[in-house]
Amino acid sequence: MNLADMLSYADMSQLTAIAGRYQCECRPNSKRDLIQTLLHTLGSRDFMDDQIRDCSLSDLRFLNTLLFDERGYLALEDLLAAARAAAFETPDSRGGSYRDTVNRFKNGGWLFNGTSQQTRYLFRVPGDLKERFRDALAIRIREGLHECGEPEMYREESGLVAADLLTLLRFVMENEPEISTEGSMYKRSQQQLMNALHIPEPLLSKGGWRFGYGRACEFYPPRLALLYDYARHRRWIAEEGPRLRLTPGGCLVLEEAKAESMLQIFSFWLRLYKGAIPNLTSLVYWVGVAAGEWVTVESLNASLGWLIKPFYYDDASSIMEKRILRMMLHLGMLRAGETAAGAAVKMTAWGLEKAVVNKPVLI
Repeated sequence: MNLADMLSYADMSQLTAIAGRYQCECRPNSKRDLIQTLLHTLGSRDFMDDQIRDCSLSDLRFLNTLLFDERGYLALEDLLAAARAAAFETPDSRGGSYRDTVNRFKNGGWLFNGTSQQTRYLFRVPGDLKERFRDALAIRIREGLHECGEPEMYREESGLVAADLLTLLRFVMENEPEISTEGSMYKRSQQQLMNALHIPEPLLSKGGWRFGYGRACEFYPPRLALLYDYARHRRWIAEEGPRLRLTPGGCLVLEEAKAESMLQIFSFWLRLYKGAIPNLTSLVYWVGVAAGEWVTVESLNASLGWLIKPFYYDDASSIMEKRILRMMLHLGMLRAGETAAGAAVKMTAWGLEKAVVNKPVLI
Protein backbone atom coordinates (compact mmCIF):
# COMPACT_ATOMS: atom_id res chain seq x y z
CA MET A 1 0.00 0.00 0.00
CA ASN A 2 1.09 3.55 -0.70
CA LEU A 3 1.02 6.63 1.51
CA ALA A 4 -2.38 7.87 0.29
CA ASP A 5 -4.01 4.55 1.16
CA MET A 6 -2.44 4.39 4.62
CA LEU A 7 -3.37 7.98 5.43
CA SER A 8 -6.98 7.24 4.51
CA TYR A 9 -7.04 4.32 6.96
CA ALA A 10 -5.20 6.18 9.73
CA ASP A 11 -7.25 7.57 12.62
CA MET A 12 -7.56 11.28 13.32
CA SER A 13 -5.17 11.15 16.26
CA GLN A 14 -2.28 9.91 14.10
CA LEU A 15 -3.09 12.34 11.29
CA THR A 16 -3.19 15.21 13.77
CA ALA A 17 0.11 14.09 15.31
CA ILE A 18 1.80 13.94 11.90
CA ALA A 19 0.44 17.37 10.90
CA GLY A 20 1.56 18.81 14.24
CA ARG A 21 5.08 17.46 13.86
CA TYR A 22 5.51 19.17 10.50
CA GLN A 23 3.56 22.28 11.54
CA CYS A 24 1.13 21.88 8.65
CA GLU A 25 -1.47 24.57 8.11
CA CYS A 26 -4.78 22.80 7.66
CA ARG A 27 -8.17 22.33 9.31
CA PRO A 28 -7.48 19.89 12.16
CA ASN A 29 -11.08 18.61 12.22
CA SER A 30 -11.20 17.76 8.50
CA LYS A 31 -9.75 14.35 7.68
CA ARG A 32 -9.80 15.12 3.98
CA ASP A 33 -7.89 18.37 4.47
CA LEU A 34 -5.38 16.64 6.75
CA ILE A 35 -4.74 13.89 4.19
CA GLN A 36 -4.34 16.29 1.27
CA THR A 37 -1.97 18.51 3.23
CA LEU A 38 0.13 15.57 4.41
CA LEU A 39 0.33 14.10 0.92
CA HIS A 40 1.57 17.44 -0.40
CA THR A 41 4.08 17.81 2.44
CA LEU A 42 5.47 14.27 2.46
CA GLY A 43 5.50 14.14 -1.33
CA SER A 44 7.90 17.06 -1.67
CA ARG A 45 11.42 16.05 -2.71
CA ASP A 46 12.98 18.99 -0.88
CA PHE A 47 11.06 18.06 2.24
CA MET A 48 12.26 14.47 2.05
CA ASP A 49 15.88 15.54 1.51
CA ASP A 50 15.64 17.85 4.55
CA GLN A 51 14.23 15.05 6.70
CA ILE A 52 17.11 12.75 5.76
CA ARG A 53 19.66 15.45 6.57
CA ASP A 54 18.09 16.09 9.97
CA CYS A 55 18.04 12.43 10.99
CA SER A 56 20.56 11.11 13.50
CA LEU A 57 22.78 8.28 12.30
CA SER A 58 20.84 5.87 14.52
CA ASP A 59 17.58 6.92 12.88
CA LEU A 60 19.11 6.60 9.41
CA ARG A 61 20.32 3.08 10.18
CA PHE A 62 16.87 2.19 11.52
CA LEU A 63 15.27 3.63 8.39
CA ASN A 64 17.72 1.68 6.22
CA THR A 65 16.66 -1.54 7.95
CA LEU A 66 13.00 -0.79 7.22
CA LEU A 67 13.69 0.01 3.56
CA PHE A 68 15.30 -3.37 2.90
CA ASP A 69 13.00 -5.57 4.98
CA GLU A 70 10.94 -7.60 2.51
CA ARG A 71 8.33 -8.71 5.02
CA GLY A 72 4.85 -7.29 4.50
CA TYR A 73 4.38 -6.31 8.13
CA LEU A 74 6.59 -5.98 11.19
CA ALA A 75 5.63 -6.58 14.81
CA LEU A 76 6.51 -4.02 17.46
CA GLU A 77 9.13 -6.44 18.80
CA ASP A 78 10.78 -6.52 15.35
CA LEU A 79 10.88 -2.73 15.24
CA LEU A 80 12.33 -2.43 18.74
CA ALA A 81 15.02 -4.98 17.89
CA ALA A 82 15.85 -3.08 14.69
CA ALA A 83 16.05 0.22 16.58
CA ARG A 84 18.33 -1.34 19.18
CA ALA A 85 20.62 -2.77 16.48
CA ALA A 86 20.68 0.59 14.65
CA ALA A 87 21.92 2.38 17.78
CA PHE A 88 25.15 0.34 17.65
CA GLU A 89 24.72 -0.02 21.43
CA THR A 90 25.44 3.68 21.98
CA PRO A 91 22.95 6.28 23.24
CA ASP A 92 21.02 7.99 20.46
CA SER A 93 22.01 11.64 20.12
CA ARG A 94 18.36 12.58 20.53
CA GLY A 95 18.05 10.54 23.69
CA GLY A 96 15.10 8.36 24.66
CA SER A 97 14.35 4.69 24.31
CA TYR A 98 13.96 2.45 21.30
CA ARG A 99 10.20 2.72 21.71
CA ASP A 100 10.60 6.48 21.32
CA THR A 101 12.31 5.83 17.99
CA VAL A 102 9.37 3.76 16.77
CA ASN A 103 6.88 6.38 17.98
CA ARG A 104 8.87 9.13 16.27
CA PHE A 105 8.67 7.27 12.95
CA LYS A 106 4.96 6.64 13.44
CA ASN A 107 4.23 10.27 14.31
CA GLY A 108 6.29 11.33 11.32
CA GLY A 109 4.08 9.39 8.91
CA TRP A 110 6.83 6.90 8.09
CA LEU A 111 5.21 3.91 9.85
CA PHE A 112 1.56 2.88 9.87
CA ASN A 113 -0.49 0.14 11.50
CA GLY A 114 -2.16 -2.48 9.36
CA THR A 115 -5.74 -1.99 8.22
CA SER A 116 -7.28 -5.41 8.99
CA GLN A 117 -8.16 -7.16 12.22
CA GLN A 118 -5.13 -9.43 11.74
CA THR A 119 -2.66 -6.60 11.09
CA ARG A 120 -3.92 -3.76 13.29
CA TYR A 121 -1.05 -4.26 15.77
CA LEU A 122 1.57 -4.69 13.04
CA PHE A 123 3.45 -1.98 11.14
CA ARG A 124 4.65 -1.19 7.64
CA VAL A 125 6.23 1.63 5.63
CA PRO A 126 4.21 2.92 2.63
CA GLY A 127 5.61 1.51 -0.60
CA ASP A 128 6.01 4.84 -2.37
CA LEU A 129 7.71 6.36 0.68
CA LYS A 130 10.27 3.54 0.59
CA GLU A 131 11.28 4.56 -2.92
CA ARG A 132 11.45 8.26 -2.00
CA PHE A 133 13.58 7.47 1.04
CA ARG A 134 15.92 5.35 -1.10
CA ASP A 135 16.27 8.22 -3.58
CA ALA A 136 16.96 10.71 -0.77
CA LEU A 137 19.51 8.42 0.88
CA ALA A 138 21.20 7.88 -2.49
CA ILE A 139 21.67 11.65 -2.83
CA ARG A 140 23.19 11.82 0.66
CA ILE A 141 25.55 8.93 -0.04
CA ARG A 142 26.69 10.23 -3.44
CA GLU A 143 27.54 13.65 -2.02
CA GLY A 144 30.65 12.32 -0.28
CA LEU A 145 32.00 10.29 -3.21
CA HIS A 146 35.22 11.04 -5.07
CA GLU A 147 34.87 9.98 -8.69
CA CYS A 148 38.09 9.32 -10.58
CA GLY A 149 39.20 8.32 -14.05
CA GLU A 150 39.50 4.75 -15.24
CA PRO A 151 42.76 3.11 -14.10
CA GLU A 152 45.29 2.15 -16.76
CA MET A 153 44.87 -1.43 -15.58
CA TYR A 154 42.12 -2.95 -13.51
CA ARG A 155 41.18 -6.34 -12.13
CA GLU A 156 37.95 -8.17 -12.88
CA GLU A 157 37.10 -11.76 -11.92
CA SER A 158 33.90 -12.40 -13.82
CA GLY A 159 32.94 -16.08 -13.58
CA LEU A 160 36.24 -17.18 -12.05
CA VAL A 161 34.76 -18.14 -8.68
CA ALA A 162 32.44 -20.62 -10.44
CA ALA A 163 35.37 -22.02 -12.42
CA ASP A 164 37.47 -22.40 -9.27
CA LEU A 165 34.59 -24.18 -7.55
CA LEU A 166 35.01 -26.94 -10.14
CA THR A 167 38.78 -26.82 -9.58
CA LEU A 168 38.21 -27.42 -5.86
CA LEU A 169 35.97 -30.42 -6.58
CA ARG A 170 38.48 -31.84 -9.06
CA PHE A 171 41.31 -31.41 -6.54
CA VAL A 172 39.35 -33.26 -3.86
CA MET A 173 38.45 -36.07 -6.28
CA GLU A 174 42.05 -36.56 -7.45
CA ASN A 175 43.81 -36.16 -4.10
CA GLU A 176 41.37 -36.94 -1.29
CA PRO A 177 43.52 -34.69 0.93
CA GLU A 178 44.18 -35.60 4.51
CA ILE A 179 42.49 -33.36 7.07
CA SER A 180 43.24 -32.54 10.68
CA THR A 181 41.03 -33.47 13.61
CA GLU A 182 39.53 -29.96 13.37
CA GLY A 183 38.52 -30.66 9.76
CA SER A 184 40.99 -28.56 7.77
CA MET A 185 43.36 -29.54 5.00
CA TYR A 186 47.02 -29.37 5.90
CA LYS A 187 49.12 -26.50 4.58
CA ARG A 188 50.79 -28.57 1.89
CA SER A 189 47.45 -29.58 0.40
CA GLN A 190 46.15 -26.03 0.70
CA GLN A 191 49.13 -24.70 -1.22
CA GLN A 192 48.74 -27.35 -3.93
CA LEU A 193 45.11 -26.36 -4.34
CA MET A 194 45.94 -22.66 -4.29
CA ASN A 195 48.45 -23.15 -7.11
CA ALA A 196 45.65 -24.59 -9.25
CA LEU A 197 43.14 -21.78 -8.67
CA HIS A 198 42.69 -18.80 -10.98
CA ILE A 199 42.87 -16.40 -8.03
CA PRO A 200 45.51 -17.38 -5.45
CA GLU A 201 45.49 -16.04 -1.90
CA PRO A 202 48.13 -16.11 0.85
CA LEU A 203 47.51 -18.98 3.26
CA LEU A 204 46.53 -18.05 6.79
CA SER A 205 49.32 -17.59 9.28
CA LYS A 206 49.18 -18.85 12.84
CA GLY A 207 47.40 -16.80 15.47
CA GLY A 208 44.70 -14.17 15.16
CA TRP A 209 40.96 -14.45 15.52
CA ARG A 210 38.92 -15.97 12.71
CA PHE A 211 35.18 -16.49 13.05
CA GLY A 212 31.86 -15.06 11.93
CA TYR A 213 32.32 -15.38 8.16
CA GLY A 214 31.45 -19.03 7.68
CA ARG A 215 32.79 -22.28 9.12
CA ALA A 216 35.83 -22.52 6.83
CA CYS A 217 37.09 -18.97 7.50
CA GLU A 218 38.92 -20.38 10.54
CA PHE A 219 41.18 -22.46 8.29
CA TYR A 220 41.31 -20.88 4.82
CA PRO A 221 41.65 -17.39 3.28
CA PRO A 222 38.31 -15.68 2.45
CA ARG A 223 37.78 -16.66 -1.19
CA LEU A 224 38.80 -20.28 -0.70
CA ALA A 225 36.72 -20.41 2.49
CA LEU A 226 33.67 -19.30 0.49
CA LEU A 227 34.30 -22.00 -2.12
CA TYR A 228 34.78 -24.65 0.56
CA ASP A 229 31.69 -23.64 2.55
CA TYR A 230 29.60 -23.54 -0.62
CA ALA A 231 30.75 -26.99 -1.78
CA ARG A 232 30.10 -28.39 1.69
CA HIS A 233 26.69 -26.68 1.82
CA ARG A 234 25.73 -28.29 -1.51
CA ARG A 235 27.02 -31.62 -0.15
CA TRP A 236 29.52 -31.99 -2.96
CA ILE A 237 32.38 -32.63 -0.52
CA ALA A 238 32.39 -34.41 2.84
CA GLU A 239 34.86 -34.76 5.68
CA GLU A 240 35.06 -38.52 6.17
CA GLY A 241 37.45 -39.60 8.89
CA PRO A 242 40.96 -38.39 8.12
CA ARG A 243 40.14 -37.53 4.46
CA LEU A 244 38.21 -34.95 2.47
CA ARG A 245 36.25 -36.76 -0.23
CA LEU A 246 33.99 -35.98 -3.14
CA THR A 247 30.37 -37.11 -2.70
CA PRO A 248 28.29 -38.73 -5.45
CA GLY A 249 26.64 -35.34 -5.94
CA GLY A 250 30.05 -33.75 -6.39
CA CYS A 251 31.04 -36.44 -8.91
CA LEU A 252 27.91 -35.67 -10.93
CA VAL A 253 28.76 -31.96 -10.98
CA LEU A 254 32.23 -32.75 -12.33
CA GLU A 255 30.86 -35.16 -14.92
CA GLU A 256 28.48 -32.51 -16.23
CA ALA A 257 31.27 -29.87 -16.02
CA LYS A 258 28.61 -27.21 -15.67
CA ALA A 259 29.63 -24.00 -13.93
CA GLU A 260 27.49 -23.16 -10.91
CA SER A 261 25.17 -20.17 -11.15
CA MET A 262 26.91 -17.00 -9.94
CA LEU A 263 23.57 -15.86 -8.53
CA GLN A 264 23.46 -18.94 -6.31
CA ILE A 265 26.99 -18.31 -5.03
CA PHE A 266 26.21 -14.61 -4.48
CA SER A 267 23.07 -15.43 -2.52
CA PHE A 268 24.98 -17.99 -0.43
CA TRP A 269 27.62 -15.35 0.37
CA LEU A 270 24.90 -12.99 1.61
CA ARG A 271 23.58 -15.66 3.97
CA LEU A 272 27.07 -16.72 5.08
CA TYR A 273 28.16 -13.22 6.09
CA LYS A 274 24.89 -11.85 7.47
CA GLY A 275 25.73 -12.98 11.02
CA ALA A 276 28.71 -10.64 11.11
CA ILE A 277 27.20 -7.99 8.80
CA PRO A 278 23.40 -8.08 9.39
CA ASN A 279 22.65 -5.32 6.85
CA LEU A 280 24.90 -6.76 4.12
CA THR A 281 22.13 -6.83 1.49
CA SER A 282 21.55 -3.10 1.86
CA LEU A 283 25.29 -2.37 1.83
CA VAL A 284 25.68 -4.26 -1.45
CA TYR A 285 22.82 -2.17 -2.85
CA TRP A 286 24.42 1.09 -1.72
CA VAL A 287 27.81 0.10 -3.11
CA GLY A 288 26.02 -0.49 -6.40
CA VAL A 289 24.37 2.94 -6.22
CA ALA A 290 27.65 4.63 -5.28
CA ALA A 291 30.05 2.86 -7.66
CA GLY A 292 28.24 3.10 -10.99
CA GLU A 293 31.37 4.96 -12.10
CA TRP A 294 34.93 4.70 -10.83
CA VAL A 295 35.09 5.96 -7.22
CA THR A 296 37.82 5.82 -4.62
CA VAL A 297 37.61 3.20 -1.89
CA GLU A 298 38.45 5.90 0.64
CA SER A 299 35.38 7.93 -0.32
CA LEU A 300 33.20 4.80 -0.27
CA ASN A 301 34.31 4.22 3.30
CA ALA A 302 33.48 7.82 4.19
CA SER A 303 30.05 7.67 2.52
CA LEU A 304 28.93 4.26 3.80
CA GLY A 305 31.00 3.60 6.92
CA TRP A 306 28.24 4.89 9.21
CA LEU A 307 26.09 1.93 8.14
CA ILE A 308 28.67 -0.67 9.21
CA LYS A 309 28.83 -1.89 12.78
CA PRO A 310 32.31 -3.11 13.81
CA PHE A 311 32.51 -6.87 14.36
CA TYR A 312 34.94 -7.73 17.14
CA TYR A 313 38.36 -6.73 15.74
CA ASP A 314 37.00 -5.82 12.29
CA ASP A 315 36.36 -2.08 12.15
CA ALA A 316 34.03 -0.45 9.61
CA SER A 317 36.74 0.24 7.01
CA SER A 318 38.15 -3.29 7.30
CA ILE A 319 34.69 -4.77 6.83
CA MET A 320 34.05 -2.54 3.82
CA GLU A 321 37.35 -3.25 2.09
CA LYS A 322 38.04 -6.90 3.01
CA ARG A 323 34.63 -8.42 3.65
CA ILE A 324 32.45 -6.54 1.17
CA LEU A 325 34.38 -4.91 -1.69
CA ARG A 326 36.97 -7.69 -2.03
CA MET A 327 34.30 -10.39 -2.00
CA MET A 328 32.18 -8.45 -4.51
CA LEU A 329 35.30 -8.38 -6.73
CA HIS A 330 35.65 -12.16 -6.37
CA LEU A 331 31.96 -12.57 -7.21
CA GLY A 332 32.35 -10.63 -10.45
CA MET A 333 30.34 -7.64 -9.23
CA LEU A 334 33.19 -5.11 -9.11
CA ARG A 335 36.27 -4.03 -11.02
CA ALA A 336 39.20 -2.80 -8.94
CA GLY A 337 42.28 -0.77 -9.81
CA GLU A 338 44.76 1.86 -8.68
CA THR A 339 44.48 5.51 -9.70
CA ALA A 340 46.36 8.67 -8.82
CA ALA A 341 43.67 9.25 -6.19
CA GLY A 342 44.20 5.80 -4.66
CA ALA A 343 42.42 2.44 -4.81
CA ALA A 344 39.22 2.62 -6.84
CA VAL A 345 36.29 0.37 -7.78
CA LYS A 346 33.45 0.32 -10.29
CA MET A 347 30.48 -2.00 -10.61
CA THR A 348 30.29 -4.44 -13.51
CA ALA A 349 27.11 -4.67 -15.58
CA TRP A 350 26.24 -7.98 -13.89
CA GLY A 351 26.95 -6.47 -10.48
CA LEU A 352 24.68 -3.47 -11.14
CA GLU A 353 21.88 -5.75 -12.29
CA LYS A 354 22.02 -7.91 -9.14
CA ALA A 355 22.83 -5.15 -6.63
CA VAL A 356 20.65 -2.26 -7.78
CA VAL A 357 18.16 -3.21 -10.50
CA ASN A 358 16.94 -6.40 -8.83
CA LYS A 359 18.25 -5.56 -5.32
CA PRO A 360 19.97 -8.36 -3.38
CA VAL A 361 17.69 -11.20 -2.33
CA LEU A 362 18.27 -14.41 -0.39
CA ILE A 363 17.19 -17.37 -2.51
